[in-house]
Amino acid sequence: MDYNIRIEQHPGQPLAVVRRQAVPRDFSKVVPAACGAVWNVMKSQKVANPGRHVSVYLDDQNNLEIGVEVPTPFASFGEVIGSSTPAGRVVTTTHFGPYPGLRDAHAAIHRWCKANGHTPIRPMWEVYGHWKDDWNNDPSKIQTDIFYLLA
Repeated sequence: MDYNIRIEQHPGQPLAVVRRQAVPRDFSKVVPAACGAVWNVMKSQKVANPGRHVSVYLDDQNNLEIGVEVPTPFASFGEVIGSSTPAGRVVTTTHFGPYPGLRDAHAAIHRWCKANGHTPIRPMWEVYGHWKDDWNNDPSKIQTDIFYLLA
């Protein structure tokens, strides 16, 4: 897949998240479970206009913040806390297709950065598009945006 990789100025986005630590082989279980836990709090607390699900990979120790975009800073409720994506210069691309293919998008970002003299750093994050019914029949349309801060 060809990726449109670009540099942008990211303003930061308020989030409501849970913190987790997981090894990469468990991400496919941990991320959906954590998203569900946060979404349940959004519904129970009647948070207006929650956005897309987000996974923030904080460091190389597999510390994660997993949750949902919120329109304004979120006050804690149980294990769900307020956070935000970082503000600053980022390198970003959009992946279309099933989540196991995200590795290819990450690799493309790293290759592009190396070829263009940029250094991606942590945290990095993935923003998962709102699920659409037609994705069940055509998973090539699943949309995930990937962001890395730049050094």
